[in-house]
Amino acid sequence: MKNDTNDDDQLVIKTENGFFLEDNCPMTNALDIIGGKWKLMLLNKIREECPMRFGVLRKKMQYITQATLTAQLKELERDGILLRTAYAESPPRVEYKLTELGKTLIPIMDALCDWGNNYCQMKKSIK
Repeated sequence: MKNDTNDDDQLVIKTENGFFLEDNCPMTNALDIIGGKWKLMLLNKIREECPMRFGVLRKKMQYITQATLTAQLKELERDGILLRTAYAESPPRVEYKLTELGKTLIPIMDALCDWGNNYCQMKKSIK
């Protein structure tokens, strides 16, 4: 009996730390879209005040550079999570809001916030 958890059709890439299974893991797919230091925090801010103007978002996310903010927003727009609306006004106005697909992340963000709160409480009780 062969004890192998990899399918023969599965693409396996050798990385520095071992093997990475490409395009075959739902968690990997999800993290490709929302992973990274800023994306979930950006999405959470946008859902709190939707639609959100770029300038307001930039002020609320003080520690992200403008270039990084712009890049992260473009990626989320490209992936169908955010909708960007630019208005032909002077000064220019750009707003971001969650798409229907983006709104499906709300329960996930809620669950992560609940987990974070529980973690903090458990950590305090250990001390």
